[in-house]
Order: sequence, then structure tokens, then C-alpha cells
Amino acid sequence: MGMDMLSSGLATCRHSLTPRQMQEALTPGHLKKAKLMFFFTRYPSSTLLKTYFLDVQFSRCITSQLIKWFSNFREFYYIQVEKFARQALLEGVVDACTLQVSRDSELFRALNMHYNKGNDFEVPGRFLEVASLTLQEFFSAVRAGKDADPSWKKPIYKIISKLDSDIPEGFKAAGCSQELLHS
Repeated sequence: MGMDMLSSGLATCRHSLTPRQMQEALTPGHLKKAKLMFFFTRYPSSTLLKTYFLDVQFSRCITSQLIKWFSNFREFYYIQVEKFARQALLEGVVDACTLQVSRDSELFRALNMHYNKGNDFEVPGRFLEVASLTLQEFFSAVRAGKDADPSWKKPIYKIISKLDSDIPEGFKAAGCSQELLHS
């Protein structure tokens, strides 16, 4: 789909919402939606966010708040993954490839509890793959002593930033978190 079609489609969709339906502030429902979106994208652009929060009247403040939410989500994610990577090292794991994040792993439970508290959303398998790779990258870096360098995490962030996947279209609907949770 070309940018012109996308732009006109968004404009049409936005115009179909009455001013009463447009939110001037972010709600707990928007936070839940953003947390679920994190399973697909860790580094969304402001443009991407605007296409998935069509019921929000965007301002500099709203955009900043959404970007800040994702920054906080990433911070929690990376802290948890690093903690589990260091724990694996202490437990004597030597091969990073043996570290996998599965639905029954402790790391997945910690992440799922944070982003999907009610466990009422089916976390995509791709997220498990990305989390496994993140864990392996942290493990390898710590094992190699790279954590002595203050900027040791930047190469990991760069790798993970390229692994975002498409967010399902259903997330574009206003009130989508309710629809997604009950489908």
C-alpha cells in the first residue's frame, strides 16, 4: 500500500471519529494496548504509534508519553533479560544457544506478568524468539566480559531494534484491547 493510500485511509478513519470519540489524554486502556503492542515492536516510531492509536488526539505531550511508555517497557525487558543471563552464567551454562525462552520459562512468566498481567492475550511466538536471542546476546556479552565497557549494551539494542514485527491490524481499532482479549 502506498503512502498516499495509507495517509488518505488514516485521514478518512480519523474523520469518521467524532470529536467526542477522540481522546485528549491517554487512558489505562491505552497503556494496556501499548503493553500488548510491545510483544510485536520494541522500538516503535511516533508515526507508527499514530497509526495504532487512532482515537487519540495527538499532541507533543501525548506523543512523548507514548514514546516514554515504550522506553520504560524496554528498560524493564532488558533488566529482566540481563538478570536471567547473569543467573545462567552463575549456574554454569557455557553455550548461549542452550538458552531459550519458552512459555513455561521463568523469564517469560516475569515478562508476561508485566505486559499481559491478566494473561488474557496469546503472546506471539515471534516474541519468544526475540526474547531468546536477547537472552543469548546478553549472556554472550557478559560471558566475554564486555559489561566492563559502559556502552556494552548498545550493540545488543541495535540487534534487537531490527527484530520488530508487524503489529496485527486489529490493534488499530479504538478499544481494541477488549476486542483482542476476547477473540
